[in-house]
Amino acid sequence: MSKIRDYAPIAGESTIEELFLLAERLKGKMIQNINSTAVGGGVAEILIRMLPLLRDLGVNAAWSVIKGDEKFFHITKKMHNALHGVDVAIGTNELDYFIDVNRQNMQEIMADADILFIHDPQPIALVEEKDALGRKWIWRCHIDFTNPKKDVWNFLKSYIERYDCAVFSAPAFSRPLAIRQVLISPSIDPLSDKNRELSEDLVNGICERFNIDRERPIITQISRFDYLKDPVGVIRAYKMVKKHVDCQLVLAGGGAIDDPEGMKVLEEVHREAENDPDIFVLFLPPGSDVEINALQRVSDIVLQKSLREGFGLTVAEALWKGKPVIASAVGGIPLQIAHKYSGILTHSIEGTAYWIKQLLNEPEYAKKLGANGREHIKYNYLITRHIRDYLLLFLSLYEQKDIISL
Repeated sequence: MSKIRDYAPIAGESTIEELFLLAERLKGKMIQNINSTAVGGGVAEILIRMLPLLRDLGVNAAWSVIKGDEKFFHITKKMHNALHGVDVAIGTNELDYFIDVNRQNMQEIMADADILFIHDPQPIALVEEKDALGRKWIWRCHIDFTNPKKDVWNFLKSYIERYDCAVFSAPAFSRPLAIRQVLISPSIDPLSDKNRELSEDLVNGICERFNIDRERPIITQISRFDYLKDPVGVIRAYKMVKKHVDCQLVLAGGGAIDDPEGMKVLEEVHREAENDPDIFVLFLPPGSDVEINALQRVSDIVLQKSLREGFGLTVAEALWKGKPVIASAVGGIPLQIAHKYSGILTHSIEGTAYWIKQLLNEPEYAKKLGANGREHIKYNYLITRHIRDYLLLFLSLYEQKDIISL
């Protein structure tokens, strides 16, 4: 596991010293993160990397995962889709069950934390304990709130406004609230297995394992198999390109315990692929970070054709590797890509296909996009910046006057 000082060659020694200075001011405080899954999805991935680094800085940081059954996660998936603007109905009995499961979790996961850091809607109702426990409460939203269904938003808002503050990933997700709002974008860890440099032999071995031909162009999307990631739309864009360019498509990802729709989406992807030998649909198990890293590194173009997106860390991962990225202009993706400078933003299947062809035919331009993208990620979306933002947030709950002076 990496130590915080290992990041000095990338982030700079002064950045690391600042992190130690901020962490020292949190001495004696315990921060407990609570979310809905220990593996799968961006939240768990960030916490897995961030908590050891916070502890290395001397911060007492913990992490708990709420428990829920299939019915609970079916409800929270509907809630997730509704917050992304999908027209789904969630009954009163389902909301009651959602609250009941949160209440069942309260006694099991509540520790003697000074700050309760609650991630996303699944554990949001834990804040009912705030009046009894006191302490500081933060709600962290990792999803796209651009156009939420009004009834679901109003239900969640009744809980959000009990928190001390709410954290969003992009300005567009901010909503009218009676509490303080903070903008903190997610990050990638450049030293993790998913982002570190890999040997050519290791990369070649992984391509051989999946029977991917490195001699022909490779187009890749790395995502959970989720309707909102539009993997079927990716295949349709690829088919348009395939008429003009002999290329391959890699769709690689896994699932998460709180996403019960994944296997259904995977079945639809296989049907759309129609046994095309140049489409590689890879359902990867947890812990496949090296494989994902290698697949991104061998790709000529990386896609993120999401219909909705919280932030889209796969974009940052690919840009960090200097790859040209074509992605939908949704959620937090436009924060990572300046169109035609550090990547390409699209709005349709046809637009995605057009730009795939353009970049495959203009490799120097594609290379320049990747280089610009890497620089943008280096200065804005690495884990050291993310830790700094969180430390300042935690301190702001106690020392607002002092924070202003930092």
